[in-house]
Amino acid sequence: MLVIRPIEQRDFPTLKQIAIESGHGFTSLPVNDEILQNKIDHSIASFAGRAAGKGECLYFFVAEDSDTGDVVGTTALEADLGLSSPFYTYLLGKQVHCSPKLGIYNVVETLTLTNDYTGSTELCTLFLREQARKGLNGRLLSKCRFMFLAEFSELFDNRVMAEMRGVSDEQGKSPFWSWLQEHFFSMDFPTVDYLTGIGQKGFIADLMPKYPIYVNLLSKEARAVIGKTHDKTRPALRLLEEEGFSWRGYVDIFDAGPSVECDLRQIRTVRHGRHLKVRIGDVADAGKHLISNTRFDDFRALIGDVAVNEEKAQAVMTEEVARLLKVEDGDTVRLVEM
Repeated sequence: MLVIRPIEQRDFPTLKQIAIESGHGFTSLPVNDEILQNKIDHSIASFAGRAAGKGECLYFFVAEDSDTGDVVGTTALEADLGLSSPFYTYLLGKQVHCSPKLGIYNVVETLTLTNDYTGSTELCTLFLREQARKGLNGRLLSKCRFMFLAEFSELFDNRVMAEMRGVSDEQGKSPFWSWLQEHFFSMDFPTVDYLTGIGQKGFIADLMPKYPIYVNLLSKEARAVIGKTHDKTRPALRLLEEEGFSWRGYVDIFDAGPSVECDLRQIRTVRHGRHLKVRIGDVADAGKHLISNTRFDDFRALIGDVAVNEEKAQAVMTEEVARLLKVEDGDTVRLVEM
């Protein structure tokens, strides 16, 4: 059974291996020891000193196999984007060129560089290792974040977003970046992807075009991938769409992958979650549920069999499930039916 828990120092070797496996375009996990260690340190500090409200906190989780102890996935929440380091996106918009005298009316699409997501909360660093891509594991890894958001909503922004990896090939070549590289830069996509991942973003402000880009001036290949998602990222996008996330025209500045968003209070798992008291006992009439404890620094979540006693407002679970969640009889858990 997979259990979600906060990342720990002992997870560094596995985190580095996951960074290698994630490949090009997975900006939030660069293959850089110092950056990966900083992420672990940042998360540990965020969990150790609970903020009074929203702050520049990183809540980094791993999925651990309870049978083997192996870490098989990562997922994270960035509470407050773009305060210490600018967070850039392109916004796909429209420009009208009209001349009534000549009877001409043209609408053209534009890409405008923005910092519109500054202060928003980001869902990030979702990666499930290949050997664990089965059953409900992907759903657990994605949806566990919403249980944490719901339980500690005061620590997050009401606008929750997620960047979806855009289109690139096995060598890391992005059709969208290829056009930008030709006209504005002299770096390939893997290089800019890596520099962004390690926080060296100064070149963006220095070299990015300052004015809106007319989409019809881009290459055919670049236009075709605007708002499109990498094949390996489509399952993650579908899970977010099930939760109510939608694309509102924002795309990544390097690969043009879509950024999707949702109001925190409208996320399905947040809306449907409820608190119940734990009772350890017979689960003969159990159904699959997403369950989390209500602890902050010792958060746990999993998908398990639970029988709900509506009259007593109880979640009836086995000793194993209770042990993995670190709860006992009478404790409170958050529950969502799968």
